[in-house]
Amino acid sequence: MDKTLSASEASTNDADIDFDILPTLLGYHLRRAQITVFNDFVKTMSEVQVTPGQFGVALLVYSNPGLTQSALARAVGIERSTMVAVIDALESRGLVERRPSPVDRRSYALVLSQQGEALIEKLKPMVMGHEDRIAANLSTEERGQLIALLSKIAND
Repeated sequence: MDKTLSASEASTNDADIDFDILPTLLGYHLRRAQITVFNDFVKTMSEVQVTPGQFGVALLVYSNPGLTQSALARAVGIERSTMVAVIDALESRGLVERRPSPVDRRSYALVLSQQGEALIEKLKPMVMGHEDRIAANLSTEERGQLIALLSKIAND
């Protein structure tokens, strides 16, 4: 089927866009929601320049001092090489320190610096405010259901 249109036939009205099967695709809705969540997170963290990934990694190190890069990468579901880049960025900002692991001389134990700990304490309420904003249209029950369903998809 040829869907080529002439300039006079093309619509510039967003309401006229045919989304075909997109509205039935879970991935499409997940991606649109992820964009909304990411944009609000970036806006929330604009003064501190922390990405969602950096926050998650720093929070896990905060809650699990001494965690190795490999264990941290497995916990967040990314490749170890990607984790190295995230840790490098946090380390260059003075937020994370690599220390020799007391149990495995081939790896490093990760800990937050005092500056990193202070930043996490500052960010936690900001992130909770962000979460409240993005879930404002959901009831407490719906929010719990959404988390449970997303965890099921992620095989958690």
